[in-house]
Amino acid sequence: MDEAVKDNTEECVSGINERNDEHDETIGLEESSDDSGASIVDSTEEEMFLDGLDPLLDRLSDVSDDDWYPETTPRKKKKSGLSSVSPSPAKSYRTSSPASVQSGKGKSRKSSVSRSLPFSISEQKWKSADEPDIEPKQPLFRPKNTPGPQLISTATCSPLQYFELFFSKSVLQTVVEHTNTYGAMRFEGKKKPWEDISIKDLKSFIALVIYMGVLKCFTLTDYWKKSDLYSLPYPARIMTGRKFLNICAALHISDPNVDAENDKKRGTPEYDRLCKIKPLYQDIRDACRASFHPFQNISVDERMVASKARNRLKQYMKNKPTKWGYKLFVLADSLCGYTWDFFIYEGKANPDESKGISYDSVMILANERLLGSGYKLFVDNFYTSPKLFRDLLQKKIWACGTIRANRIGHLKTQAPRGNIRWFREDDLLFVEWKDKRDVLMCSTFHKAFNGDSIKRNVRGADGVWAIQDFPVPAAVLDYNKHMGGVDLSDALIGYYTVLHKTKKWYRSFFYHFVDIAVVNAFILHQQMAKMKNQKPLTQKAFRETLVSELAGTGPASAPAKEHLVPSKGSHLPKHIKGDSTSGRRKCKICHSKTPVMCVTCQVHLCFVPKRDCYSKWHGRVDEDQSE
Repeated sequence: MDEAVKDNTEECVSGINERNDEHDETIGLEESSDDSGASIVDSTEEEMFLDGLDPLLDRLSDVSDDDWYPETTPRKKKKSGLSSVSPSPAKSYRTSSPASVQSGKGKSRKSSVSRSLPFSISEQKWKSADEPDIEPKQPLFRPKNTPGPQLISTATCSPLQYFELFFSKSVLQTVVEHTNTYGAMRFEGKKKPWEDISIKDLKSFIALVIYMGVLKCFTLTDYWKKSDLYSLPYPARIMTGRKFLNICAALHISDPNVDAENDKKRGTPEYDRLCKIKPLYQDIRDACRASFHPFQNISVDERMVASKARNRLKQYMKNKPTKWGYKLFVLADSLCGYTWDFFIYEGKANPDESKGISYDSVMILANERLLGSGYKLFVDNFYTSPKLFRDLLQKKIWACGTIRANRIGHLKTQAPRGNIRWFREDDLLFVEWKDKRDVLMCSTFHKAFNGDSIKRNVRGADGVWAIQDFPVPAAVLDYNKHMGGVDLSDALIGYYTVLHKTKKWYRSFFYHFVDIAVVNAFILHQQMAKMKNQKPLTQKAFRETLVSELAGTGPASAPAKEHLVPSKGSHLPKHIKGDSTSGRRKCKICHSKTPVMCVTCQVHLCFVPKRDCYSKWHGRVDEDQSE
């Protein structure tokens, strides 16, 4: 028995540390938490262990996340059938048995001493669903501003006007100035020096970036290929491929001189890791908060921006679809998925100033002075802790979320599917629901059981599948309904993401900020159309219109066709500036550069053997005359 406890305990410590910076995704009710095997501690030992642990739950609010996750190096070990499975509502991970963490001893490793963790509480605290629960005080919703778009309700805005709420003229001007400064430095001494760009050029560049998210090609140069397999005239119509690639290479958000001063501080506390994105980073955050105010239900979750650039900001999340990248903590509206606020994770903070990233991230984003009071916040088990929920309640922000078993000292029991048990500690409700796996919830505004039920397809003893009703706590239903705000935002970004590979980490953030601006602009368009009882554009149509407006090509191609009617009469070619190498303009048909124009039609046309657009254009004159 002692050897089994020791092996299982070592597995517990390893499992806890592997999950230190990870959390589960939004729960599917079918995949709530797992029915694990029986405890390895027999009843006599369990009673001895539980003696004196009742007061421990009352002290949980004074323990930070670091206390739950001791700094221990995970060790590889042999598989053991005695380990239990964490009762998380989505993916199952290995967790600890109801025993204190002890030091592992063996020939190949040094012995160590680790603090004991309160993994169990008295079973007498739990109550059944039949026992009545007191209805908690419901929040009085008092937002700082009226929820929804912070725009005039009767205003009619184009996609470009919504986008400019986030990328204003002043923001674009800042990026243009810093890009020109960096471009001049980068192209110094080269054959072709840097040519300063304007706000119009930057808008055209952003238009192409968004266009590339809608129409995918394998490489950037594919958009300007002239072969029959590609033949995409639109990118060349907006900007030459060379100019686009030059802007890609020179794109810079911050002042290069400020970057140089910051680099001198590297290795000191004054060094700013986010210096190269600070101007745009802060402007986008302010714009997100100013253009929309969340409705009552909000959620906080993580977001990964894909990148493998060599930078200390990069994180590895093995259980995420995007495993390598930059981690953002995001607060989103649960109803529409609007990204209201976010911040970039820069690494572990000073332990003297931090209470754990799961606690700090929520307290930073859930700012009652900006939001107001009476909000209902939904988080997953990475964030949920008794201390966090109590502190949020003091700020008049109510919370609900799944919770890890070790944070409440949960002891697994055998029970039929649909069984509900609960207990209260002050204003906190803890609920355990038996679905296919165990679901552990913590809430400050729910009642234990309201009589709700949910349908499940269950196979009976005779092997026949049938639909059955099972009781379900209200906290579980609300969590699944309102937790997906950040996931909805991520999905909208993922459909047409503008992000493409770059060696510079700060450019990855520039593209992601464009993604945030486009999706938030689209959500504002949806909300405004809903207020006016109008049918909104789809996201694809919204992006297509935005590309046309940013590039200045107009929302439709019909007016352009009207200008393609050639003049009648005699036609003579002429060099634009009397030289075959200067004064080139875009050809009216193929949009390539040409130094030739028609004197009569006053249009620019290619007049070379491989691109005889001059003859194609004037062939229409003969057709018109014959008609």
